[in-house]
Amino acid sequence: MPTALITGATAGIGAAFARRLAADGFSLVLVARDEKRLVSVAEELRLRYGVSSEVLAADLVTDEGLEAVERRLGEGVDLLVNNAGFGHQGHFLDVPAEEELRMLKLHCEAVLRLTLAALPGMRARDRGAVINVASVAAFFTRGSYSASKAWVVNFSESTAIEMAGTRVRVMALCPGFVHTEFHERASMDKSGIPEFFWLSADNVVREAMRDLARGVRVSIPDLRYKVIVRVGRLLPLGLIGQFSRRLARR
Repeated sequence: MPTALITGATAGIGAAFARRLAADGFSLVLVARDEKRLVSVAEELRLRYGVSSEVLAADLVTDEGLEAVERRLGEGVDLLVNNAGFGHQGHFLDVPAEEELRMLKLHCEAVLRLTLAALPGMRARDRGAVINVASVAAFFTRGSYSASKAWVVNFSESTAIEMAGTRVRVMALCPGFVHTEFHERASMDKSGIPEFFWLSADNVVREAMRDLARGVRVSIPDLRYKVIVRVGRLLPLGLIGQFSRRLARR
């Protein structure tokens, strides 16, 4: 039975990955900070899908948490989903520096370290995959969040090229607005975002797994966001920045 380790596994896209992979017959390693909630999710998956779920409570903005997950990855997994992340309310200059550093620790250092912990075993077995959850924001300019997600995309593409010639795949997943707890946790007002732009986490995961099977290196779920990114790449950077600022004010 293949094994998948998912960070940020108790809600949103992480929980959707857990459901999809459990249905596909994966044994799961669920990682998040809240152990009580992890246990509850693991029990739900066991009852619904009959799969075993290992619970690993870890705060990935701490070295202790990262080291615990690195050790587990060193034991071997077939799929790593680096999904844990968060956003900030407000403009860059209004956010305390320590909060910006926490974001970089989680979005960049954790993705780097956990990918590096998983890949040697995958390469030795000549099979496996890493999905790094980024965002459509990676293709636009909006503070440190979009900058960190742009790093995830570039890192994932570069690592995928490093794995060329093997059966190990690395993919960046770049969803748009998704109905999850993400915005509530950041105290963000969602009322200014039209319903047209919202995606479901389950649909995002379904498209991600399809793209992974096809060998896609950067997955952008849903046609509407593929068009937005394609158009955005053709526009001047200054114009994109103005659009991003106006959207943020809304």
